[in-house]
Order: sequence, then C-alpha cells, then structure tokens
Amino acid sequence: MKILNITHLYPDLLNLYGDRGNIATLEKRCVWRGIEVNIHEVTGESMPDLKHTDLLFLGGGSDREQKLVCSKLQHIRNEICDYAESGGVIAAVCGGYQLLGNFYQMGEETIQGLGVLDIDTYRGEDRLIGNIVLQCSIDGQTFRVVGFENHGGRTDIKKETALGKVLSGYGNDGKSGFEGVLKKNVFATYLHGPLLPKNPMLADILLKRALIQKYGPDGIVGFGALEDLLEEEASQVMQQRLLTRK
Repeated sequence: MKILNITHLYPDLLNLYGDRGNIATLEKRCVWRGIEVNIHEVTGESMPDLKHTDLLFLGGGSDREQKLVCSKLQHIRNEICDYAESGGVIAAVCGGYQLLGNFYQMGEETIQGLGVLDIDTYRGEDRLIGNIVLQCSIDGQTFRVVGFENHGGRTDIKKETALGKVLSGYGNDGKSGFEGVLKKNVFATYLHGPLLPKNPMLADILLKRALIQKYGPDGIVGFGALEDLLEEEASQVMQQRLLTRK
C-alpha cells in the first residue's frame, strides 16, 4: 500500500475561510483510492519533519498570525527552501502564499518571508475581495479553478510562473491578470473557499505529484478517476454567474 505523509503547518494560526477543508479533501481522496495517509499537524513551538513529509500545506491567516508563523519558520528557512528546490510538494494559500516570498511590506513594517519564491508583496490601500475564476494549464490539462479571494496584499511575482490566468476577479495585484505562482511542485495562491473541495482536479494534481516525487512514475499506477459530478456542477454554476455578468 502506498503511503502519503501530509504536514499541516500551524492550523491553530493559519486557518482562515475553512482551510482545514483542503486537508480533509486530500485525505478523503487518498482513502477512496486505497492510499494510506498520515496527517501531521505542527502546532505550538514544534517544527515540521520535512524528511518524512510528502506534501506540505500552509493556510491563510491575519497579519499578526503571519508574523508569528514566519518567526517560527525562519529557524528552518534553509530546510524549507531545500525541500522545495528538491521537488517537495507545497500547497500554500493566501497568507501562506505571501510567507513563501521575499517579504510582505506593510507600510513601515516588513515581514521577512522564507524566500522559496522570488516574489514581493506590498499592502494596498484597499482589499481585493470576491469570487474568482482562473484558467490553468498544468500537467497537460487545461481547466478552470474557482475560489474566493480576500487579501490586502499586492504580490509582484516578477519572473515566476503564474498558477493561472484570471478570467474573473482580481488575482495577484488586481491589474496583471494573473494569479498565484507555480514553481516546480510549489503551488501558491490567494484562493480560499476552501480551495480543494471546489477543485478536485487541482487536489489530484497535488496528490499525483507527491506520489511521483516519493515513488517515481509508478507511484500513480492505479490512481483512478473519482466521481466528481457534484463538484463539477457547482463549479459550472459559479463560472456561469461570474463569466456571464461581465
């Protein structure tokens, strides 16, 4: 039996807009396929064991919680960067997305990031809030991702590759037309909602990449499709609402 170890970083601090639903989705989609999954929640002053992590998840939090988490993770900054550079799978949402960058500039205060991604974030004058639709092309598949964004940050992804093109909504900065970052096996995005229950295809891409990283190409042998009819219908309804009103 294949086994995946998922590490959830500081869910006691980074859990806005139902981010735990992302973990629940990953877990259930493994169980349904006969894949054993272990969820390790890192809380308090504990640190993640990246040597035994197959997928690392960071959720969203307020500026205060972001600062607390970043101060903890600075102690293993190099280990996290090495994990990402070697192909480790990371899913980061909202505040977690910002933490992977170089810094988050908030007026005269700066939160130093982990430097996994070469991105910079600045606080805008107002918040970018609302439902959002992306067009993504990943692993030979082109599909749409729906979610909800609520962020005051404006993220400059510079030369990094965007996760998707904004069809409706604001995205990284409200003007570039792109959202998130995809670098190697690092998936970073502002989309809450939670993200993965609404987008099972994206959840499966994360799981497949984690399996391949751990077991090689044979890791996804037997990784069959699941019936996602309700999720697909819900996504279509949201897309129709957002894209036909333009």
